[in-house]
Amino acid sequence: MSLHEQGAAAKAAARILAVSGTEKKNRALLAIADALMAHKEDWLSANREDIAAAEAAGMRPALLDRLRLTPERIDGIADAVRQVAALPDPIGHVDSMVKRPNGLLIGRRRVPLGVIAMIFEARPNVAVDAAVLCLKSGNACILRGGKEAIRSNLAAERLMRAALREAGLPEDCISLVRDTDRETARELMHLNEYVDVLIPRGGAQLIRAVAKEASVPVIRTGEGVCHVYVDKAADLEMAAKILFNAKCSRPSVCNAAECVLLHEDVAADFLRLAVPLLDEKSVELRCDEASLAILGERGIPATPEDWDSEYGDYILAVKTVKDVSEAITFITEHGTGHSEAIVTADYFTAQRFLDEVDAAAVYVNASTRFTDGGEFGLGAEIGISTQKMHARGPMGLEELTSYKYVVYGEGQVR
Repeated sequence: MSLHEQGAAAKAAARILAVSGTEKKNRALLAIADALMAHKEDWLSANREDIAAAEAAGMRPALLDRLRLTPERIDGIADAVRQVAALPDPIGHVDSMVKRPNGLLIGRRRVPLGVIAMIFEARPNVAVDAAVLCLKSGNACILRGGKEAIRSNLAAERLMRAALREAGLPEDCISLVRDTDRETARELMHLNEYVDVLIPRGGAQLIRAVAKEASVPVIRTGEGVCHVYVDKAADLEMAAKILFNAKCSRPSVCNAAECVLLHEDVAADFLRLAVPLLDEKSVELRCDEASLAILGERGIPATPEDWDSEYGDYILAVKTVKDVSEAITFITEHGTGHSEAIVTADYFTAQRFLDEVDAAAVYVNASTRFTDGGEFGLGAEIGISTQKMHARGPMGLEELTSYKYVVYGEGQVR
């Protein structure tokens, strides 16, 4: 099937899905969760082939972790699908119903976007997360994953399409682009006749390329140069644990910290506590002059590029600042608007950070790793939007909808 044929099929399926109702959509979602569990070994077997090919190609360990499925991860994915099924359906919800002086009743009704295309890299869980969120919000989806996860993605698509048939919905509500050549990605970016919105999910290079190339509307997600600022009023033990989690729990994901900013008054004391934790994962520390003077041979000199790098690995940039003002200025200049954190016991400093830092999620005394649809109560997310138009932060069901005005009259004319 050509990409144009796939787009036409998705468009036709979207029209049916938009009016299928909550009960049928939930039945399909539960069937998907059951299929993922019943055929867990099939999905794991396909994933093992992807892992073997990636290892042979020299993929970095942190990226291998993103690609790898485990029984426990599949359990979590299936649970997330069930959580999405349990969430309220946004479609059809009417808000702001008002009566005008002329007697017209005017309200806004939530409607699907239509066909959502997604280009993503080597994370097979994304195929399921995106598909089920699109399904619950009444959207058909066209998924285009990377070549590294093609076997895993094909297995997931097969299971999900079978579940759709079982639930009485068109299987073309969910489809996967089988050709992972770059040209198919470019073609998808210009499939204006069928695609209503395109969401890239992956590294900064992918997202910027899609935003520059695409002629269909794009929602930018996932560029994650995230910071943790350790204030002079911080509980340093707490700060060390927060940084370790933000950097090391899963360094390949977009909500992982890439840079720590240290108030100069506490930098030395903090590093004495934090470095032993970071040593557990052999984190490379790329330091400015002040932090390098403290760390000596444990650090290496940072380059200007380090302040803007999304490493996706066990690498951390370290910079000292004189106060919260300098920290905020640095984040403004080098952050990507994803997730930023301050560790402090000073209420007023915390409030200033919340007020002045411009990001999708801003934390006080917590890890940036919580920027996630599941953690925010959305069931799952299709991505973390770092822009401000339409959607920002973890994108759940409501962010995958638009609205239309519905108007009730009694013969009024203008």
